[in-house]
Amino acid sequence: MVLAELLVARGIASPSQAYAFLNPDLAHLNDPFLMLGMAAAVERLEQAIANHEPTLLYGDYDVDGTTAVVLLKTAIEMLGGIARFHVPHRLREGYGLQSSVLEAAYADGVRLVITVDTGMRAFAEAETARQLGLDLIITDHHLTQADDAVPHALAILNPNQPGCPYPEKSLCGAAIALKLAQAVLERRDTARTRDKTLPSFLKMAAIATIADAVPLRGENRVIAALGLRELRKPVGVGLRALFAAAALDPAAKQLTGFDVAFRLAPRINAAGRMDVASEVVELFSTRDPARAAELAAKLERLNRERRDTEASALTAIETLLETDSGLFSDRLLVVDGQGWHRGVIGILASRVVERTAKPAIVVSVEDGVAHGSGRSVDGFQLLNAIESCADLFTRFGGHAFAIGFAMPATALPDLKRRLRLYAEEHLAAREPEHLLRIHAELPLDRITPVLAGWLRKLEPLGHGNPEPIFVARNVRLLAPPRIMKDRHIRLELAQQSMAQQAAQNPPREPVLAGSSSAIRAIGWNLAARAASLQLDRGSLIDLAYRIRENTHPDFGGLEVEIAGMRVSQEDPQRTEAHG
Repeated sequence: MVLAELLVARGIASPSQAYAFLNPDLAHLNDPFLMLGMAAAVERLEQAIANHEPTLLYGDYDVDGTTAVVLLKTAIEMLGGIARFHVPHRLREGYGLQSSVLEAAYADGVRLVITVDTGMRAFAEAETARQLGLDLIITDHHLTQADDAVPHALAILNPNQPGCPYPEKSLCGAAIALKLAQAVLERRDTARTRDKTLPSFLKMAAIATIADAVPLRGENRVIAALGLRELRKPVGVGLRALFAAAALDPAAKQLTGFDVAFRLAPRINAAGRMDVASEVVELFSTRDPARAAELAAKLERLNRERRDTEASALTAIETLLETDSGLFSDRLLVVDGQGWHRGVIGILASRVVERTAKPAIVVSVEDGVAHGSGRSVDGFQLLNAIESCADLFTRFGGHAFAIGFAMPATALPDLKRRLRLYAEEHLAAREPEHLLRIHAELPLDRITPVLAGWLRKLEPLGHGNPEPIFVARNVRLLAPPRIMKDRHIRLELAQQSMAQQAAQNPPREPVLAGSSSAIRAIGWNLAARAASLQLDRGSLIDLAYRIRENTHPDFGGLEVEIAGMRVSQEDPQRTEAHG
């Protein structure tokens, strides 16, 4: 019943829908030719491959853009074509298509350019391509302009463009590149593509789908789930080297969406944030184990540098929020600083949203230019907000929840003023709040290995398919909280029915996870919360939690991770409730 409740909450109303959700299959992938522009794109790419014309793949510097380049480059070369690629340098070139690169490519004999994860707002650059005589195919998932205008191109592959009937509108950039690769490969050999090539390609597409935080529903779920399955048996030396750098062993522990989002993706992204993203393409293309290990080690170093740079800037931002009362009272936060590394301002914006529950834009000012990156909250279209200030930007783009822009630094005060007015109008009725969404009520004595096994069928978890948070009421502490490293806690808990039995035979030693009489809980950064609630042995609490499986050989088993807690109103030892 718990699983059924979770499925219904995801909009799954029939047994057939439930079966498809829990058992994703290649047959559930949509026909790529349903996408507007696909036929023209495939025809032109096949012509380039047959005539041995070099094709330039123009990517973006994040996980989505670099993996998309890898996918199309591999497909073209498998079919005997010639693929070149360009991934712009974040600091020297900035985001998006550049006319200078198109001109250099034309001079070098290129006549076909395919963008991946970029291009939907490259009107001037598309005109440059037309004047040069370059055929331009744009593959992108970012939203069109407010007036639905699109650049001039031989073909545009974007489910969000006007008139496109493709059923899955929320594909990431690499997934759209996958659909183009699927279309051209299946035209050559459908059986081989379905049996061997497409499952292999899903590895890169799954990393991008999870990292880009698109909703993990529909076709995205199929891509992510099947791709994770393939990632558990990595073949390429680059992928194996990346796993080693991230201390992941898919043979020893089942890979999850969490591993991709928080272990693999940050290391891939670090290249584009801190140095040269094109080395990601090299990592996944090389067949030299020594070179792969060298590149993976570099990504590991860059990721450490990214964390240090991020921490330094975040300290400055937190100081601003604490000392500038006017800034903190804004409904949409715009925080700027001199010389903050542009590779981390998007992450910083996410951190500000996490801390304040408000949409946030972080701006780095350098040499008279302001570069901004923003993240939003549910229900607020951040792209619409900056489109209301479009005249201030030299370049901007994004989607509902994430945006980026460049502008003269002198226009920053005007941007803040106009966004403040926009937010006051569109967020007037909304108070910032950190919500903990409970998905189902589940007493602790109903947690079993069988249930945990069924819940694993919900993987991969992420945006649009969140990890379930359960609530258990009237849970008894069997021992005082154990403090770990001054900040974290471990609790020994039992549901009331379990607690009554445990009270008759109180444990002399800490109760292990998986015990019949108790379950262990861990709470990250909750030591202060436990102290404020005056928790002790015998306390009765209501608990919001996630189910975890501890794999330690000596004391492994099922346990819970605390998401929130309060003193139960039914606790006879306490007279007031604590929220």
